[in-house]
Amino acid sequence: MRLHVIARGKIGRSPEADLVQRYARRISWPLTLTELPEKGGTIPEPQAPFRTVLLDERGGQLGSVQFAELLGRWRDDGIRETRFLIGAADGHAAAERDRADLLLAFGAATWPHLLARAMLLEQLFRATSILAGHPYHRAG
Repeated sequence: MRLHVIARGKIGRSPEADLVQRYARRISWPLTLTELPEKGGTIPEPQAPFRTVLLDERGGQLGSVQFAELLGRWRDDGIRETRFLIGAADGHAAAERDRADLLLAFGAATWPHLLARAMLLEQLFRATSILAGHPYHRAG
C-alpha cells in the first residue's frame, strides 16, 4: 500500500524538513510526498481503492499500535493508497472533513504544520515498523 502525504505549504530547508527526510528514507512501504501551495493547487488523483486521513484538530487520537493496526487492516483489505492530508493554517473545509475516512489529531495541543508533517512521518515509520515486527517501536 502506498502512503501519500499531501501537505499545504513549502517545508523548504528547515529542521522539520530534515526530520521528514530522515523518516521518509526509513519507511519501507512505497511513499509519496506532495507539497501544495497554501491555497489552490491540484491534489493528485489517488490510486483506487484508497483511504483519506485528514490531520485535523477535531480528529480522534490513536495510539501507535492502533494506528499500525488500522493501516495493516486497510492494506490487507486491498487498499492501494492511503492519503494523509495536512491543511493550511485554516485547516480543512467541512466538505473535506465529511469525505474523509478518518480525522486524526496528535493530541489536544495545536502543532505547527511543519512539525505535524515531521510527526506524521515518524508515526508512519513507527507503524510500518510495528507491522514488520521491528523493535523500533519499543526502542524509540
